[in-house]
Amino acid sequence: MISMVVHGGAWDIPEDLIASHRDGVTRALRVGCAVLNDGGTAVDAVEAAIIIMEDDETFDAGRGSFINSAGDIEMDASIMNGENFRAGAIAAVSNVRNPITLARRIMEDSEHIVLVGMGAIRFAREHGVKTCGQDELITTRELDRWRKAQRRPNSSTRNAFRRKKVPVDTVGAVALDQYGNIASGTSSGGTPNKYPGRVGDSPLIGCGTYADNSVGGVSTTGWGEAMIKVVMAKTVIDLMDRNGNDPQKAASDGLKILERKAEGYGGIITLNNAGRVGIAYNTPRMVRAYMNSEMHQPIILV
Repeated sequence: MISMVVHGGAWDIPEDLIASHRDGVTRALRVGCAVLNDGGTAVDAVEAAIIIMEDDETFDAGRGSFINSAGDIEMDASIMNGENFRAGAIAAVSNVRNPITLARRIMEDSEHIVLVGMGAIRFAREHGVKTCGQDELITTRELDRWRKAQRRPNSSTRNAFRRKKVPVDTVGAVALDQYGNIASGTSSGGTPNKYPGRVGDSPLIGCGTYADNSVGGVSTTGWGEAMIKVVMAKTVIDLMDRNGNDPQKAASDGLKILERKAEGYGGIITLNNAGRVGIAYNTPRMVRAYMNSEMHQPIILV
């Protein structure tokens, strides 16, 4: 059975943004599933779906990424192939329109897993990944948000996270292809007004992304610092491996660990190696969509 699940963030999404979030994950799921139905690999499908969301300024990934306190965009992304445990990731990258594509090139064309900053950009240029200026990534919405943040220099991001008011529009996808292979990917612009050089969970294998053909795949969204503390994605995989391969129970139990040990919040999507989906979140809303070859219509929820 082929199967796919995508997410576009977990937070207190306002009413006026629900439609654009729903539309974005719907298009991403449709594109990813089309790749799978045409015989493409799970890696192909994950990259294609995430590119759709990186190009959609609704989300905090690619164009529309949050601006850091220095006025720059720094993006993170990762992708993992559960067939061979190959993985690629980038962190604090400012000049790539589609970070997930660069992460994939690192996975497939490099002996490394994570490249950061200018080293990642150098690798992109050497391997034909298109770079861009920050003006192609910065949107009016995020520029306005950044300007407001500069007028509140002493505001507490930590407390804002606890109120679940900080926008968390990190995107991700997990897919199972007809060959039985699972892939996961995550892409993010981080948090609004973050300190320059901050790296969240999205590019850290085992924290924001993980895939293992023998168990399943995971992508997370939410308060990255908390996700890192409990190695969230790998924790969910380990829970699923021990619980009889129940993805919903693994996602729910993983979220309980996040809350208990790190006072964290966010959302988790997971897929087991039979194509069954698990989703859990502890925010007011999470935008997600999934489809498998047994379903007649996709499920899209916010």
